Amino acid sequence: MAESKSVVMAALIANGAIAIMKFAGFLLTGSAAMLSETYHSISDTGNQVFLLIGLRYGGREADRRHPFGYGKAQFFYAFLVSVFLFGIAGWESAKHGFNALMGAGGHGGGGGPVEFLFFSFQPPGGFDPILVNYTVLLLGIAFESWAFKKAYAGMKTQIEENDWSGMREAFRKTSDVTTLTALTEDTIALLGLGLALVGVFLEQQTGDPIYDAVAALLIGVMLMGFAVALAWENKRLILGESLPADEEQKLRAVVEDREEVERIVDFRTVYFGPERIVVSADVEFHPGFDGTDLDATITEIEEAMKAANASVRTVYLEPEV
Repeated sequence: MAESKSVVMAALIANGAIAIMKFAGFLLTGSAAMLSETYHSISDTGNQVFLLIGLRYGGREADRRHPFGYGKAQFFYAFLVSVFLFGIAGWESAKHGFNALMGAGGHGGGGGPVEFLFFSFQPPGGFDPILVNYTVLLLGIAFESWAFKKAYAGMKTQIEENDWSGMREAFRKTSDVTTLTALTEDTIALLGLGLALVGVFLEQQTGDPIYDAVAALLIGVMLMGFAVALAWENKRLILGESLPADEEQKLRAVVEDREEVERIVDFRTVYFGPERIVVSADVEFHPGFDGTDLDATITEIEEAMKAANASVRTVYLEPEV
């Protein structure tokens, strides 16, 4: 959990700094595009706050109302982040790009007064919008690269600990949705900043604002696509998904390999939080097993399962002698 928190804090600092820079760029140039990007970064910053709330709430101890703990809170808040990523950042970016393509979006300061919330003001003169945009985007890439490095290192650690083949398998199997969400957001942000930089460059070279509009539209579509994938991954855990079949089989083998066991009648696993697995099994013992050491045998099986998978926190084993 400490590692997940450090990843989210890095993303929070990066997104907060980028939001401030973009807003400063808007104040200096009056650029409607820069204002749209400011809202995007504010949305990302808010998402990190949600993830921190999930970490704090999910770390609470089990009580009577929640006997298996509050770990699933992290799944819920990560799901909220995916919804906001789609509904605010993705949709607004795509809408801005589409409106610009249709001639309804604004690019550049235009020299006139601009509106922000309930205020209207005149941006100061003497600032080249292109240079301001380049500065903000390059600094944004620097901040996001730092946050991405932290999140990637966190996910890489999980891949090595679980012997996964790579990021694709980790995306499907990890229960640490907080780190996964932060990594996804940082990846999208870097790709988005890269697209925005290309759009600004092509607009500067050709004088055609369509490139900036196309970049904004592509960023929005990309954000919505990743958000849907992220929401799907969180949904499986919120609904109570079991361990992947290959990992569950390792736990089943722990029980089946015991000489006292005849067969497994039923075997169930479920995530109750990041790296918090509950196992329930109905086990039929050999007819010759007298059951005098039943408690000791069950305890040995439970400890063996916890040793086989460090995420196993609770085991319920129902004997059928």
